[in-house]
Amino acid sequence: MSKVIKIKKGLDIKLKGAAEKVTVIAESSDLYAIKPPDFVGLTPKLCTKPGEKVKVGTPVFFDKNRPSIMFTSPVSGTLKEVRRGERRRILEVVIEASKDQDYEEFSSGNPEGMTEEVVRDNLLKSGLWPTIIQRPYGVLADPEAKPRSIYISGFDSSPLGVDYDVILKDEEASMAAGVAALQQLTDGKVHMGLEEGYPVNKTFDKLKNVEYHYFKGKHPAGNVGIQIHHIEPMNKGDIVWTLSPQHVCAIGKLFLNGKLNPSITIAIAGSGISKPRYVKTMMGTSLKPLLANMLEEPESVRIISGNVLTGTKVEAEGFLGYYDALLSVIPEGNYYELFGWVMPGLKKFSNTRAFFSWLRPGKEWEIDTNLKGGERAFVLTGQYNKVFPMDILPVHLLKAILVEDIDKMEQLGIYEVLEEDMALCEFVCTSKTDVQGILRNGLDLMRKEMS
Repeated sequence: MSKVIKIKKGLDIKLKGAAEKVTVIAESSDLYAIKPPDFVGLTPKLCTKPGEKVKVGTPVFFDKNRPSIMFTSPVSGTLKEVRRGERRRILEVVIEASKDQDYEEFSSGNPEGMTEEVVRDNLLKSGLWPTIIQRPYGVLADPEAKPRSIYISGFDSSPLGVDYDVILKDEEASMAAGVAALQQLTDGKVHMGLEEGYPVNKTFDKLKNVEYHYFKGKHPAGNVGIQIHHIEPMNKGDIVWTLSPQHVCAIGKLFLNGKLNPSITIAIAGSGISKPRYVKTMMGTSLKPLLANMLEEPESVRIISGNVLTGTKVEAEGFLGYYDALLSVIPEGNYYELFGWVMPGLKKFSNTRAFFSWLRPGKEWEIDTNLKGGERAFVLTGQYNKVFPMDILPVHLLKAILVEDIDKMEQLGIYEVLEEDMALCEFVCTSKTDVQGILRNGLDLMRKEMS
């Protein structure tokens, strides 16, 4: 067994409403959508018009700057609508599913016997290339680039995080094929991060030519960026690709069957859900059938596609995010407190000993979206350093971004972080600073300056 890497800083947020380890098959939806805002740096260009018929795997739009990156339909049916926002920005491409599902055909076979070019072209044409995220910057992987290595995190430490033992049940063959395909795309290694102290998921066990690493500690130990930092920190010029385990399985199924398989299993969880559970559904599904009769109080909850720290707020009529395997539903915090900070706070979660709730470390909390204060001066308090397990000065980095000091941003490690890695800093911030928004602005600036 590899050496265990102990993550000494972090914070576990135990929320009520963890998904029961039971998987049900969701009711089929009439509508599915691909949302261009899910993809950082994408400039979409439509290649299918509203009213046209599509199959599973038919290209719907592509990246204008890199036309080889295709985004394909997850279902067979008709392209119903293109929803736009300000300046005609494409927000959603909505597809109405038909009863019978037809599939586009792609290359199949054992990826170990294929060349890098064949594997790459298969992923690009099928629409699975966007499952690969490139660091730095957290953008779509460049098909022309050669990554130093590829990383997969085999556990989720975020609040209400998914259990891959449930999500990846009976996926051993597709995981092995997916990893084999990824190995053709790099001269380096494929790394798998696992949680120490738990039996290895059968899906992850005994994968060929995979380097395993074991982590122990609080969230964000399960974040792939934290794992990269402790295994092989990134420097200027390095390129690393990352994927979620479920997307690796989707790649494996493509090579095993020669067809795009858009089925996924997600967790629907949170204190706003009557029966938290795992649901088998399709990529880009409408949330309406998923949440039918499941919301405790539909008018007073917030629906989040993803986890509560980094997810995106969506409406009950919206669609699941491309990279999300979790749907979080928590109470909406639309109220004000007078002198709440002077109360004992037995029912309030706190990461410090400001409230007596610290005497109940095992309690599951029902936390709402209330910020409990407004934006204040951005000062050094040492709070960030307690939950940020990287050898980086987070406040100094954020201030360098605010003044757009490119050299300082490089020196302070901006190439190593994405929003999810610093989400806890935002959660514990007394100043209510938009840490993730500031970091994204810095990453976009670096990408623009270095391109």
